[in-house]
Amino acid sequence: MNTIPTSQLLEALHWRYATKKFDPTKKIPGSTWAALEEALVLSPSSFGLQPWKFIVVDDPALRAKLVPASWGQTQVADASHLVVFAFRKNLDTAYVDKFLARQVEVRGGDVAALDGYRKMMIGSLEGARAKGILDVWQSRQVYIALGQFMAAAALIGVDTCPMEGIDAAKYDELLGLTGTNFTTLAACPAGYRATDDKYAAAPKVRFAASEIITHL
Repeated sequence: MNTIPTSQLLEALHWRYATKKFDPTKKIPGSTWAALEEALVLSPSSFGLQPWKFIVVDDPALRAKLVPASWGQTQVADASHLVVFAFRKNLDTAYVDKFLARQVEVRGGDVAALDGYRKMMIGSLEGARAKGILDVWQSRQVYIALGQFMAAAALIGVDTCPMEGIDAAKYDELLGLTGTNFTTLAACPAGYRATDDKYAAAPKVRFAASEIITHL
């Protein structure tokens, strides 16, 4: 694997910010977007269960309808691309079996040999369900994917804006998720910043490393 210099990594992370104004005339090239979609596919999750759906909203008319459901934030319409991050509710045995079948398809072997792993996963899911935290646990996995998406985008010079300030129920309605096992968690426009977005040059406000990092 080829590695990048640490200076390049930090430069990209300093460059990244929650873009408030996108240039609607600048589009992400197809090959670049394909890489970002693959970054989503490669996102890690607990047990590798991938309890999510990433909805790329291409239809301009639909994206315009999402602006009011985003409290008027026009990034969802102006950015080159829009990804809606949804999570899978009520994970069950059938979903675990689907995941294990995919594992055998990719890695080979016999699904029967994974019975111990299967029981462990189902036990963890059922334990979380009994405590009423199953969906909370799975929704947190989506934030891992969102973070990976934003970091990957920054490394290749694509701007993003993570957005939780949205009407998730309205998003579900407009995206056809109502009544399904999926529900909207966040949205993330991606594209290129407008030259007059004043926030692009604003220094990052972060606590000192000594305040938030502890070595034991």
